[in-house]
Amino acid sequence: MQDVSTGKTGLTPRLVRAELIVVFAVSLGASALRSLISLIGSLTAPAELKAQHAVLVGTRAPGRPWLDLSLQLADIAIALAPAALVAYLLVRSGESARTIGADLREPGRDLLRGALLAAVVGGTGLAFYLMALRSGINLDVVPDRLPDVWWRVPILLLAAAQNGVLEEVIVSGYLLHRLDALGWRPWRAVRLSATLRGSYHLYQGFGGFVGNVAMGLLFGRLYQRWGRAMPLVVAHTLIDAVAFVGYGLLRGRVSWLP
Repeated sequence: MQDVSTGKTGLTPRLVRAELIVVFAVSLGASALRSLISLIGSLTAPAELKAQHAVLVGTRAPGRPWLDLSLQLADIAIALAPAALVAYLLVRSGESARTIGADLREPGRDLLRGALLAAVVGGTGLAFYLMALRSGINLDVVPDRLPDVWWRVPILLLAAAQNGVLEEVIVSGYLLHRLDALGWRPWRAVRLSATLRGSYHLYQGFGGFVGNVAMGLLFGRLYQRWGRAMPLVVAHTLIDAVAFVGYGLLRGRVSWLP
């Protein structure tokens, strides 16, 4: 644990807390607020939750594929800006992205750990989602509603990578690293990280919240054990990539997929 009160990171505890508030106010904290409002809207709508849809990657300009592609790429770039901000803040405090393991020093180990984690979490998560949907506590999550054009799969893969980088660099690596520097107990820090992860998935319903809290508890403890965010980036990217691309391949071909 780093002691920020001694100035080893160039930050005081007060500045660390302010930094955390600012980072999350312009990133996933803001997403959590929008997600909560979206859930309230879904709960007060005439239709029950499971009859409503939450589209993850949808068209931005129907009938105008080149404009749509430009907007998709812009959205991905803008969404990654907070991860770049975190990397900058780490450098400003005398650290770097390597401090939280968001680097390419261990590609083989990171890929292996990430693939194994994705296999376990992906299958479990799908089963939990289907159960939550059928019980009426979740919206029908539609991973892909893009037009059938040449850039559809590349954009889905980029969106998956964007989610993996943004969430794991900020919520698993940066947040837990800064809370550790503030002297938070490991499990207390992981609980906060996991709750935040669940909160910005509330737009999917209560199932999305609970499932992502569980994922956050696991990912948070693994980050604390490994000291690396990159295996979690790999796992998250693979989970989303399979969900986004697999949905289009299986939709209408299997009875269990809504």
